[in-house]
Amino acid sequence: MFDQLQDKLDRAFKVLKGQGKITEINVAETLKEVRKALLDADVNYKVAKAFTDTVKEKALGQQVLTAISPGQLLVKITHDELKQLMGGSRADIQLQANPTIILMSGLQGSGKTTFSGKLAHFLKHKRGKKPLLVAADVYRPAAIDQLHVLGTQLEIDVYSNRDEKNPIAIAQSAIKQAREQGHTVVIIDTAGRLAVDEQMMQEIEGIKQAIKPHEILFVVDSMTGQDAVNTAKAFNERLDFSGVVLTKLDGDTRGGAALSIRSVVEKPIKFIGTGEKMDALDIFYPERMADRILGMGDVVSLVEKAQEQFNQEEARKLSKKIATNKFDFNDFLQQLHQIKKMGNIKDLMGMIPGMGKAMKDMPVDDSALKGVEAIILSMTPKERSNPDIINGSRRQRIAKGSGQTLPEVNRLMKQFEDTRKMMRMMQDKNAMTRMMRQMPKMP
Repeated sequence: MFDQLQDKLDRAFKVLKGQGKITEINVAETLKEVRKALLDADVNYKVAKAFTDTVKEKALGQQVLTAISPGQLLVKITHDELKQLMGGSRADIQLQANPTIILMSGLQGSGKTTFSGKLAHFLKHKRGKKPLLVAADVYRPAAIDQLHVLGTQLEIDVYSNRDEKNPIAIAQSAIKQAREQGHTVVIIDTAGRLAVDEQMMQEIEGIKQAIKPHEILFVVDSMTGQDAVNTAKAFNERLDFSGVVLTKLDGDTRGGAALSIRSVVEKPIKFIGTGEKMDALDIFYPERMADRILGMGDVVSLVEKAQEQFNQEEARKLSKKIATNKFDFNDFLQQLHQIKKMGNIKDLMGMIPGMGKAMKDMPVDDSALKGVEAIILSMTPKERSNPDIINGSRRQRIAKGSGQTLPEVNRLMKQFEDTRKMMRMMQDKNAMTRMMRQMPKMP
């Protein structure tokens, strides 16, 4: 997401940085390129124009022309305005009521049912809630089946009634059951509808009036670009929803919806879907998204993802093994599995400042990890626990058993040994101090 926009913004700022003298004219030229980049990303024209006008006004007001690093200052102003454009700060989901009733709305095929499952999983594991999923799409039997499959997979209760054709009655019965069974959140998945379909729009308005939900989330496919913004506007006029969910942000999207939707409907983006897995759901942070758009990475999100997978007890055990030089291939494999749980490798690397641009054209494939895993699993338990015994003949046997080449096995052995050395160095404060002292002398 945003790769093309990031490239174009980067080129726009390079023009400014390359100037020996910064003038009001070349600031204007840079911002003209910024506006073109936003429009190419399918950002609403009025939003793009208002954005660059504001940046220009603030840039000249903050004396960019006489600043020591005018290019950097302009990037900072652009970053701050991007953050404001997308909402300024995180907007959390409201969960004070018991049970909290959440109503899903959106177009057909926008991903409402999948998101309902993801949200239930998120609320169960990260907020300690007991959710109930409600199948209120009476027009598409497959939607009911899909919700039951998700519920079984996630170990979350699902309410449905195939004999009832009134979604209001289904929602009301589900809420009653939730109160009786101690569910703290009720997530109601409704039928997809078109903004031009008056009968369907009246139906979801009727559901809203009957159950009075605490949250109405509008789920929108970010791949639809500017159409997503227009649809959001039409739905908001009828439902006055409380927040937006952008799905499929891992696809080949230009990102215009994320940048435009907040300004047009004046409702916060609360969640973003970043993949097909049930845990591929992120809270939307405007500042972090602005960081990514400008190629600054997103270290905070990376750390949070790591913290979800690594617990303190395991970290202590690992630290002890490293200190006593007992880190082996069993530990290496465990770390590999935890990294895989964090998500797509290229996306994770893109969260490190500077790495996104450096790796843009590099073929980083998650399947490469499968080869590493195959090599480790082809070792005997004794070899995994004692890597130093793996000699030439053992390496040949491991290569044949894993379906990999001998150079690939040798490469992994070297990487493993380098990892062990680095870990030992990080444990040795004196070695780290010596390395830091040497750094200024390096070319």
